[in-house]
Amino acid sequence: MLAGPIFTREVLTSPRSTRHFVLRAGYVFALFVLMYTAGQATFGWRQATGVGELARFGSLLFQLFSLIQLALVMFFAPLFAASRVAQEKDRQTLVLLLMTDLRNFELVAGKLGASLLAVAVLLAASAPVFALVYLLGGSSLEQIGWSLMLCAATGLACGSWGSMVAFWREKTFQTLAISVLGMVLFIGVIEAGVAVLGIDSGLGRLLSYCDPFRGMALILDPLAADSGVGVARLPAWPYVASMVALATLFNAVAVARLRVWNPSRTFLGQVKPAETTAQAVAAPAPSRAIWSNPVIWREICTRAYGRKMVLVKLAYVALFVFAGLYVRNAAETGAEKVLGMIAPPGFAFVGLALVSLLLINAQAVTSITTERDAKTLELLLVTDISAREFVFGKLGGILYNTRELLLLPLAGVCFFAWVGILSWENLAYVVIGLLTLVLFAAMLGLHSGLTYENSRTAIANSLGTMFFLFLGVFICIMLLVEARDSFAVQFPSFIVFFLGGSMGLWASLTHRNPSTALTASAFLLPFMTFYCITSFLLEGSLGVCVVLVCAYGFTTLAMLVPAVSAFDVALGRTSIDKGG
Repeated sequence: MLAGPIFTREVLTSPRSTRHFVLRAGYVFALFVLMYTAGQATFGWRQATGVGELARFGSLLFQLFSLIQLALVMFFAPLFAASRVAQEKDRQTLVLLLMTDLRNFELVAGKLGASLLAVAVLLAASAPVFALVYLLGGSSLEQIGWSLMLCAATGLACGSWGSMVAFWREKTFQTLAISVLGMVLFIGVIEAGVAVLGIDSGLGRLLSYCDPFRGMALILDPLAADSGVGVARLPAWPYVASMVALATLFNAVAVARLRVWNPSRTFLGQVKPAETTAQAVAAPAPSRAIWSNPVIWREICTRAYGRKMVLVKLAYVALFVFAGLYVRNAAETGAEKVLGMIAPPGFAFVGLALVSLLLINAQAVTSITTERDAKTLELLLVTDISAREFVFGKLGGILYNTRELLLLPLAGVCFFAWVGILSWENLAYVVIGLLTLVLFAAMLGLHSGLTYENSRTAIANSLGTMFFLFLGVFICIMLLVEARDSFAVQFPSFIVFFLGGSMGLWASLTHRNPSTALTASAFLLPFMTFYCITSFLLEGSLGVCVVLVCAYGFTTLAMLVPAVSAFDVALGRTSIDKGG
């Protein structure tokens, strides 16, 4: 194949795995569950009375499926591409690939194609579901085709970005963080440029073509872009072409710089030539004092996560500045609530908080997977470090290294309280809730890293759990708003959706260490999260904080207690072996 032997091997070996078929069937099943949930939220238990109702329902499904699929592709495509290359670097097997006769293009394109194969398979599996939606009415085959093409092109661009960053950076956390922050900042810069230049200007229109959400909005509502009389056209090809052009640019840079970036200075520093005996031997440097807990000392006092962590922090500061400018502009122009549900200051804070939680979770899971791939986690088997020292040392290091990701959102919400946008009482609730979610995100990352042997599986499960937990509940809230009915009437419609999400969460949390507490958490957490968000939209405060702290605090403890008590079992060591 054109992509080389790496992609060919992935194509031949993937169908041999049961996971390949379970993933396809599970994705289609999830779409049908979402279809059933939307139907119950729209019609309830009554029958549709006419073709018009079915067409409106079909249009709602098409919009819902398209937006969800685009969000999933933008999240998982760079995650899969970046984690695959990062795992090769952590295991130091990328150097072996560089020593073969593989060309740069074959290596870059092969890794990218192997990473995006699962995304392409899921997009292909969703095509029959979209065809079924077409039979309901409310959408055309042209819209469905452009929607799938835009998702595929966006996945290619986002995956190429993640792959390029992974070949560039050495540490897994830096790779994941720069991939996520880079995409968010890119969308922010595009929207800011369009707002400043104007959509009617030539440069503003060219910039808008680089925003896949604008392209999807055009596909979902082609009449909005065509005010003339006649058949509405669907000029979505500039958005697809822009995504393909960005993917080509990222891959070209990766191919050109592959052997410049790799092997890195860290790897080359391990093979320095020996000094000649004629040279004077330098006096040994004084050794640094190590704390009583060597784990947290390593996390804080060494460059365990790379030499240029400042890049990640600067990117997040830039995102914080963009959020501040957005809030200021919204206040000056009197902007309405986002999606009719949340004010611009609240939307900015929620966006920053979600990005922070994802990055803290990525820091936590990669702190384990990086050590496992480098075979340094096995050194714990011959030391006297206790489970308590290891887990709390890791948690302390995670919170210290990501302190800017926590302090900046807190500074923003404190500013809102200072200027009177938020009451001081609600400020206390927000701070307590955010701290609870931060501890949950950090502990979930450690739990996934210790549970799954494969690094890519651990990263996908950890970040995927965070993503689906909030995205799934947000989908249900969108359906509630669309249905325009009371929560009590519509809640039974979402039980099937929540049960499906709870089953997936249960399978992820109890993969290796099943427990009654984790099972209870898996089945309660989606319902409690849904209650918190709906109560927040209804202007609740104390009840939201109490339920959030109880639900996520209990889940955090359910993961923490086995980690500090059964940690030896997770690493294949027992206390008897230590003589304790």
